[in-house]
Amino acid sequence: MLGLAAVGLVAGVVSTVVSLASIVSYPALLAFGLPPLAANVTNTVALLFTGVGAAAGSRPELAGQRSVVGRLGLFAALGGAAGAGLLLVTPARMFEMVAPWLVGGASLLLLLRPPRAGQVSLGGESGLALRAAVFCVAVYTGYFGAAGGIIMFAVLAAALDRSPAGVNAVKNLVGALANAVAAVWFALFGPVDWAAVGPLAAGFLLGGWLGPAIARRLPGDSLRLAAAICGLAVAVKLGADAYRSG
Repeated sequence: MLGLAAVGLVAGVVSTVVSLASIVSYPALLAFGLPPLAANVTNTVALLFTGVGAAAGSRPELAGQRSVVGRLGLFAALGGAAGAGLLLVTPARMFEMVAPWLVGGASLLLLLRPPRAGQVSLGGESGLALRAAVFCVAVYTGYFGAAGGIIMFAVLAAALDRSPAGVNAVKNLVGALANAVAAVWFALFGPVDWAAVGPLAAGFLLGGWLGPAIARRLPGDSLRLAAAICGLAVAVKLGADAYRSG
């Protein structure tokens, strides 16, 4: 239990800072003896608590952003539901092949085109294009999920005129809503290991709360650069796995 709580703590921080919790928590669950399917659904359910912790830890960045989180959160939840539905009727192989390009493209966007103050795209935070993009990213998150937070961060950074820490705070909550739909589904119908959920969720909750404090102290564009570099590394790994097995 202590080991799982420690894993959750590290993964919660990683999730809220660079959006890659599952590269820590999923392999750890496998190492603790859970089968792959049980590890996946258990990890998804426990990740709900990262969003709770991130919301509590990001209160300074979320001040005055309730409306944008509400608007985008609705589309994220709908996208997450659509992605979970697609998972039931289409082969996962489709997303395995396209995921490296999505993650890599989003990472390059962050790396090569840093957002400038007052310069936004996708119609800004009230634009229909942003809502459509959030929906599409949430479909990906609900269906496949790997590094979905990196893609969401890139989309939001292009449209929101906020600091990287502010964009990250919105990303954490919007992404949590997309993930919540799949988590509820797994909780009802999946092989969740509830004994593992408790300590892992406790670590996620604390890590999610600590992560925003770390993010807001990172100098300049280091948060954006860290997310981009981690995303490129994950894209290479996903591509190697997908196309080698193909």
